[in-house]
Amino acid sequence: MSDDIYIVGGGHAGTEAAFSIARLGLTCTIITMDVDAIGRMSCNPAIGGLAKSHLVKEIDAFGGLMPLAADHSGIQFKTLNMSKGPAVRSLRVQTDKKKYSRYIYNAIKENKKIHTKKGEVVSFKTKNERVKSIKLASGEVLNCNGLIITAGTFLNGLIHIGKDTYRAGRLGEAAAHGLTECLVNYGLHSSRLKTGTPPRVLKSSIDWGKCRISTGDKEKEPFSIFRSRVDKNVNIDTFSVDTSRNTHDIINENINDSAMYSGKVTAAGPRYCPSIEDKVVRFKDRSSHSLFLEPEWLGSDQVYVAGFSTSLPKETQVCALKSIKGLENVEFIRPGYAIEYDYIPTYQLKSTLESKSIKNLFLAGQINGTSGYEEAAAQGMVAGINLSLSTLNRPPFIIKRQEGYIGVLIDDLVTKFIDEPYRMFTSRSEYRLSLRPDNVYNRLTPIANSLGLLDNKFYNKYLHFEKLCADYRKSVSSKTISFNNKSLPLDKFIKQPKNSLFSFFSPKDMVSKSSLFSVETDIKYSGYVEIEKKRANKVLSLEKTLIPKNFNYLDLKNMSSESREKLALVKPETVAQAMRIGGVSSSDITELCFVLSK
Repeated sequence: MSDDIYIVGGGHAGTEAAFSIARLGLTCTIITMDVDAIGRMSCNPAIGGLAKSHLVKEIDAFGGLMPLAADHSGIQFKTLNMSKGPAVRSLRVQTDKKKYSRYIYNAIKENKKIHTKKGEVVSFKTKNERVKSIKLASGEVLNCNGLIITAGTFLNGLIHIGKDTYRAGRLGEAAAHGLTECLVNYGLHSSRLKTGTPPRVLKSSIDWGKCRISTGDKEKEPFSIFRSRVDKNVNIDTFSVDTSRNTHDIINENINDSAMYSGKVTAAGPRYCPSIEDKVVRFKDRSSHSLFLEPEWLGSDQVYVAGFSTSLPKETQVCALKSIKGLENVEFIRPGYAIEYDYIPTYQLKSTLESKSIKNLFLAGQINGTSGYEEAAAQGMVAGINLSLSTLNRPPFIIKRQEGYIGVLIDDLVTKFIDEPYRMFTSRSEYRLSLRPDNVYNRLTPIANSLGLLDNKFYNKYLHFEKLCADYRKSVSSKTISFNNKSLPLDKFIKQPKNSLFSFFSPKDMVSKSSLFSVETDIKYSGYVEIEKKRANKVLSLEKTLIPKNFNYLDLKNMSSESREKLALVKPETVAQAMRIGGVSSSDITELCFVLSK
């Protein structure tokens, strides 16, 4: 039976799903149009960054694949938001994209429980509202007991460069057809989104002496402190430049040639990762915008121009970049482009990422309206775990909002109306002081172990980490210091912002340092965390209040028509989910609770 589990697509969501399924003892097959493209980084050559690193750390706590690949291929490790509190600091790892995809490819190929098959899934069939078979473009039909669709931007993908448009999933790769139409035929609603990527330019054509330098962390710490060892000799510098008024004038003069401004692209793009056209138009008062020049692999002649995502004609892209100091003689390897693709609005999914209408059909990644490798990998992991649990007749696995950013991500997807590519921010979580990278193992690793996702080596390292934390807590609670001629408990002294436990303890290795930092941060945030716990406990009863699957909201005459319509469309699984749907008022939630209590 387990050999009849299929994953459509071998990107970040698909590979993480496969890795989860294999760790739970089942076998699966990744079906992809290009087996050599497994794990490919389509856009920026980096993992992590603001809030996204929180997702990667949580994937690591579950024993996932992405953090290992990032650590293995990292060429610059840089912690962002260092001027802010530990809860919002974020590790960003600039990677060698070739080494990254090779690591993923080898991990998949070497795993005896994961198979790969070249092909394109164009449709599936169901029996008794459950997936029973899939059909490939070749005409081959395969029995299927579980299907995870992780199609990325390939579903009816359209690439736009200026006035030129052609069908593709990404540059140089064919689009996929049939699956969207199949999903729609089974009653699921689909829509369109847009994303983009910047040009790649020749390293030797850049005047590096005119660029600003950006160095990595002096002490590199990997995403996976239990499983990774980073190369201390590799931590390259990266560089940045600024656009100018002249650059903006060139873009404005040619704005109608941009596919996004000519009316050719009607789908919504990522508001928080705007194209250079959007930056110039929306922020007219800005005299410049920063662009970041990042090599795509170690020793690469190909440089990624981060911050210059565009659908302008190639000649306009070249002209605009040549107006920038340091890029006067820039030469292109390939232009930037925009891509439109199909996605499935996620109110149609459960918190497990299973379809509400078709059993054992799961969706993960950009097909769910998200942007980013990290969001995709997190969804793939959850989908893979839940399909496995369903196959094994075990209860489903759901990370709650108060347990992790992955829980925030998925809860937002299934309760909100996604009308632009969704990306993670720490501000999306009402529990962000509790959901920190430093306490991720304490929060999630016991859950991962109870599911059977971890090997003994990983879990024993976690137990060692937890013992170190307990020992440090005990030592701190028993220590007093002399401060302003008074005796003061050390834990009270540490609560002051500038004071640190590292002045009193000298941890020798990375795991010891991480455990001490976690204890220190727990102490500093303890008051705020207690407030968040009380808030979480108030919501907990609503999380446990289930709503019947076929509940008829249209019969609730004392509820506003807007709330009835939105609740009927989304079909929330719990009262807490209903409460988080935009446009549903607190008085309408009270009415819902009253009816459910009868």
